[in-house]
Amino acid sequence: MSTKTTEIMEKLLNLPTYSQELGLNLNREEDRFKWFLASTLFAKRISSKTAKRTFQEFERAGVVTPENIIDAGWDKLVEILDSGGYVRYDFSTASNLLNIVNKLKERHGSLQNLYEQSLDSKDLEEKLLEFKGIGPTAVNIFLRELKDVWEKAKPSISTLAREVASNLGLRNKELVLPGIESSLVKINLEFCKGKKCSICPLQEECRSLIRS
Repeated sequence: MSTKTTEIMEKLLNLPTYSQELGLNLNREEDRFKWFLASTLFAKRISSKTAKRTFQEFERAGVVTPENIIDAGWDKLVEILDSGGYVRYDFSTASNLLNIVNKLKERHGSLQNLYEQSLDSKDLEEKLLEFKGIGPTAVNIFLRELKDVWEKAKPSISTLAREVASNLGLRNKELVLPGIESSLVKINLEFCKGKKCSICPLQEECRSLIRS
């Protein structure tokens, strides 16, 4: 690995992932469910800022476990979603969350049991996709931050990550390292997408800026 690549990797690893920003420790089972909840929020076509704020509203309301979500009920879930600014998807997301946690408890008992019952990475993804409201984007968001926690968490590399990796000159072998893909996606969403290149922590290494 060249000196330049090493410096880029260090910058990426110093950038907090979304789960870290939310104060979650994914080595803890309860925080893995919280990240699962947050992943469903991030998966919609809504800003990461709104998704983070909405998750924090769930925490503030104490609605961050399957049991809490069931007890809260649809009306309370809509209220929490609205308080976070998640207005566009409030009704459907509230319905999906209730559906997901009820089926999770009925079929597996817990998210950790779902993982342990999965035969391999493909089976894990298929089990997650069985829940209404959980699509490939949500599964990718959820699993990519669990690569160094769950051995079977091996989602395909996101297109968003590959776009940034290409501009930074990173190769596939660097993309699969824990934490790297999550940071690349974050760079894409929070800097590339809004053309905020002047404040991007990797502006000096970005080939697209060098070419322009």
